[in-house]
Amino acid sequence: MRRLEVAEAWTGVADCRHCVIREAVLFAGLKEEDFSQLHRPIDQLVYPAGKTIYDAGDPAGTLFTIRSGLVKLTQYLPDGTARIVRLLRKTDLFGLEAMIDDEYPHTATALRDTEVCRLPVDIVQKLSQTNSGLFHELMARWHGAIGTADRWITEFSTGAARDRVVRLLLWLTEKEEGDRCELFGREDLGALLGLTTETASRTMADLKRKGYISEPRPNNFLCDVPNLKRLVGM
Repeated sequence: MRRLEVAEAWTGVADCRHCVIREAVLFAGLKEEDFSQLHRPIDQLVYPAGKTIYDAGDPAGTLFTIRSGLVKLTQYLPDGTARIVRLLRKTDLFGLEAMIDDEYPHTATALRDTEVCRLPVDIVQKLSQTNSGLFHELMARWHGAIGTADRWITEFSTGAARDRVVRLLLWLTEKEEGDRCELFGREDLGALLGLTTETASRTMADLKRKGYISEPRPNNFLCDVPNLKRLVGM
């Protein structure tokens, strides 16, 4: 764990100076005097793939910004079935429920090796009360989270299996260079899209066989984005 003191976070000492998401994170609009109110350091942590960041029901006292990697939010149904309700990637803020609730409603798990900045919620709450820019940024993040949740419901949980898989592949390539994406296990793929593991595997194999995707390395795919978009009418 790397602990970033206030002076480091503001002046750009250590990794903050070269942070590739500096202009996209929650605190990007803060001024130097705002940082004087940060009496606790920002924690910078790395979670290996498969590591739980927090469990549903854990005390909610922290927000997280993703510097790199991929995180899944999982909700468990009364019968014990796990359903992935959202994926989060670089620059995304999660744990927002900590602003209004005492517990996290989902389990957050790293799907790839993931680096995050951990922000104490009490500090964020205090700053948002005195800094209109931070307050509006928080509201924008809430709005974005709602929009993303709507998108997961409409694009990734309905329609034919092939369409769900294709839309996910297109989403994963949105922020990557060269129409590439890194996928994860078929069990997680099925839990995310509401498909059985067998259906998810069969659909991926069919897309590969027809030339829509190729797999240069395990779970690393090169996507024919124009033709994938045509498949789902985009």
